[in-house]
Amino acid sequence: MARTRLAAAAAAATLVLCATSAASAATVSPDAKPAQSAPAPTGSTASCTYTKAVPADKFQGIPVFDAAQAAKPYHATLHTSQGAVTFQALTAAAPCTTFSFRFLADHHYFNHTHCHRLTTQGIFVLQCGDPTGTGSGGPGYSFNDENLTGATYPAGTVAMANAGPNTNGSQFFFVWKDTKLPPAYTPFGRVTGGLDVLQKIAAGGEDDQNAAGDGFPNLPVDIKSVKISNH
Repeated sequence: MARTRLAAAAAAATLVLCATSAASAATVSPDAKPAQSAPAPTGSTASCTYTKAVPADKFQGIPVFDAAQAAKPYHATLHTSQGAVTFQALTAAAPCTTFSFRFLADHHYFNHTHCHRLTTQGIFVLQCGDPTGTGSGGPGYSFNDENLTGATYPAGTVAMANAGPNTNGSQFFFVWKDTKLPPAYTPFGRVTGGLDVLQKIAAGGEDDQNAAGDGFPNLPVDIKSVKISNH
């Protein structure tokens, strides 16, 4: 996956927040979509469909959307090796995304994974949610973007990483410092506790393995568990 030093946030966004398929990771262009099998929706409403896709790492099944369940508010707490981070799920604004996150969390998908990417120049995010830890992993399904109209990315935003429009899977990112991005990444949560943990991780720096200011966190961020609280 190509990387260039960030000259403008809008131009940089598609370079830095890609989540690519394992099959195409070596040669994928910044806005390429991950390879997918023939569409096979298994749970949907008029606006929310989960479609079978590859890769299917740590596969836990494909969620069947339930509008009543999706509407229920919740908080998610990620217990990490650097401390706990809690966010409020934006269930009204991003029901498809928050339903998917809860499905994966309830199936322990994120447990014993790590956040594989930290950016400290141009944009300011910590990227997580890939069980392979490579930036190429996914849950075996994809779904469409939502909540993009007027989207902004201040510190504390939780949003989906993607490989182009409507390619959401399991990878997401925390914004640890106000960041300017085009409205191309579904915001689905707001940090309510642990922003200081994210900023501590950021202060520890990264190893520049992708580019200057873009690499693996120097302070390892291992996700031990994700707890969902219904309130």
